[in-house]
Amino acid sequence: MDFSVKKLASDAGVFFSRAVQFTEEKLGQAEKTELDAHYENLLARADSTKNWTEKILHQTEVLLQPNPSARVEEFLYEKLDRKMPARTTNAELLAQYMMEAANEFGPGTPYGQTLLRVGETEKRLGGAEREFIHASSINFLTPLRSFLEGDWKSISKERRLLQNRRLDLDSCKAKLKKAKAAEVKAEALPDFQETRPRNYVLSASASALWSDEVDKAEYELRVAQTEFDRQAEVTRLLLEGISSTHVNHLRCLHEFVEAQAAYYVQCYQHMLDLQKQLSRFSGAPVVNVDSTSPLPLSAAEVSSSAPASSSSLCTSDVTPPVSGTRKARALYDYEAADSSELALLADELIMVYSLPGMDPDWLIGERGNQKGKVPVTYLELLS
Repeated sequence: MDFSVKKLASDAGVFFSRAVQFTEEKLGQAEKTELDAHYENLLARADSTKNWTEKILHQTEVLLQPNPSARVEEFLYEKLDRKMPARTTNAELLAQYMMEAANEFGPGTPYGQTLLRVGETEKRLGGAEREFIHASSINFLTPLRSFLEGDWKSISKERRLLQNRRLDLDSCKAKLKKAKAAEVKAEALPDFQETRPRNYVLSASASALWSDEVDKAEYELRVAQTEFDRQAEVTRLLLEGISSTHVNHLRCLHEFVEAQAAYYVQCYQHMLDLQKQLSRFSGAPVVNVDSTSPLPLSAAEVSSSAPASSSSLCTSDVTPPVSGTRKARALYDYEAADSSELALLADELIMVYSLPGMDPDWLIGERGNQKGKVPVTYLELLS
């Protein structure tokens, strides 16, 4: 018990000395040991890394999960170290609604068939999104969190210890400075303004007392300087490790970009496949307002219902306009429905242009001496 009380009193004294030193520094009444420029740069770099890592981590979480409530739920499951149940993505939920609507409207109707096809694609998009979120969480978010919850906490702890050691060092410097000033004063003047010998004895005794205080302060200063140097070295090594953190985060960033690129490629491919499937249904849907139970039109009927300027086009008589001709690349194969259309092969280049009165979903394509109508959805306009 006696030892604990002494230790408690000692800790309280150290804390009080640090508080006094810190307050006097803020008031400009005490000197402060400054770190060298390289050390200050390391500290600034570490602070910058921590701040930007927090911002990037938060915004990436927002990107992957825009719903704040869902993010809070994920955070709680993570802190409780429990596996979170699978969450349905928005695309998968949309796919479910579309398929249910298609079954109710009739999967054999044009609208029902289209709903089914789009729903299947949305389901694939949702699966791709789930894979992207999972890969990004493991390869990007987890390393960032590990840095903030592991390495940065260690750095912060050692920096606090360094700050305490620095306050102890400066407090010892101030104590030594005061002791030396008191010793000089004791040697120069007697204790009392009298000339009796006993006063000189008292003065000599006071001088010796302050000499002991100076020796004690110098010893404490050496100890404080040693502890400060040791702690500064430990903290410096951790701060220099920020470079390794940057290298690790750079690798994780590359993996995040690769996962995002793969996700967008999958989405693009799924949408291209869907577009190709839907383009097989010729033109836009035709609504018969006079019929109470309209039947789906065949491709030939839709073609015959197109504007006369397009359906009755004689490609041999078509001359390209003086301006407006552009180069286009075929996105995938297209089989001509009749002699007025031009068949396409994927990735081939053709010249295209439009004529007055043409359906905006079609263009005139030219390949050498061949001419014909081509659907716009099969083309990528290049110039």
